[in-house]
Amino acid sequence: MRILAIDYGDSRIGLAVSDILGIIASPVGTIKSVGMRGDIDALSQKAHELGAQTIVLGLPLNMDGSEGERAEKTRKIGSVLTKVSGLPVEYVDERLTTVSAERVLDEAEMRWDKRKKVVDTISAQIILQTYLDKIKNNF
Repeated sequence: MRILAIDYGDSRIGLAVSDILGIIASPVGTIKSVGMRGDIDALSQKAHELGAQTIVLGLPLNMDGSEGERAEKTRKIGSVLTKVSGLPVEYVDERLTTVSAERVLDEAEMRWDKRKKVVDTISAQIILQTYLDKIKNNF
């Protein structure tokens, strides 16, 4: 079962997809945000192009685990995305995924001017791998 992960940002949306066995998360790229409706249409189309059967959306929780305004917006996007795409949307705590992505890019010695283009995709990949590891460990 292929799964699409989304790191939803105000200007860029990072995407990652699982292999068909649901073991490995691979980066797909980013989409430029054009507003909620346009973003949802583009994400729904991308999910269907990739053959995704589930969408995983990074949920930006506060450091204490509570949900704030950003998490509320993300849940609203997930709800509408479910209606438009017809696919189930699940949420994964995305706290510190950007920090983890930055560390990966540090280790790869990627230049600052190129990081901006890939950090959201790496974040989506981390979100998806977290989800895949969680479901694997629950079986």
